[in-house]
Amino acid sequence: MPEILLLAVLWLGTHLGLSLPFLRRRLVALIGEPAFLGFYSLVALASLGALVWGYSWVPRMSYLWLPDPALHWVPKTTMLVACVLLAGGFMVRNPTQVGGRIDSAEAGVAMARGVSRITRHPVQWAVILWAGGHIVANGDAVSVIFFMAFLLLSLCGSMLMDHKKGTQLGAHWQAYAGVTSNLPFLAVLQRRNRVVAAELLGPVLVGCGVYALLYVLHEYYTGALII
Repeated sequence: MPEILLLAVLWLGTHLGLSLPFLRRRLVALIGEPAFLGFYSLVALASLGALVWGYSWVPRMSYLWLPDPALHWVPKTTMLVACVLLAGGFMVRNPTQVGGRIDSAEAGVAMARGVSRITRHPVQWAVILWAGGHIVANGDAVSVIFFMAFLLLSLCGSMLMDHKKGTQLGAHWQAYAGVTSNLPFLAVLQRRNRVVAAELLGPVLVGCGVYALLYVLHEYYTGALII
């Protein structure tokens, strides 16, 4: 178990560390934006590969709670929502994407469409739901550490992204943030936005298709049979 903990800390530490504004600015000033993005991507892939490799071979001997088939409804439910958010996140322009920008305050408000009305970080929340559901269903310490690393990275990453974009885009970002929320449905509950069913049709259809594919093939790409 110490091995998976070390790899999880490495994964979290490198991602969040390189994302810290003061460190990122210094590295960009030293090597340039393209080189920094290349270095960041290389570190991300290497640390992710190491974490996944570790999870595949570290014995799962210690359990924080025993696996219960009755809990399997949790990932089955959260994964469906996660797939919809994931699909929808790639179906709308979003300033939180890599290289994302807002040309005006009016454009920022207009970009709050589809799943962005629910959360301005749909992909990050897809990962959070995926990780959280699998933590509940597994119960062993190795799985809890593995999936918690992804959950924390996405949760912290969404907040760091808000800070970064707020600094970069100023008033344009504030206009977008004013009609969206990081926490899903918060802007809707606060009546700063509303859900438009027609805009969610595409994400729901594609998300359900992705969910069905992942469900059917789960045993082949993870080795674990869904009960």
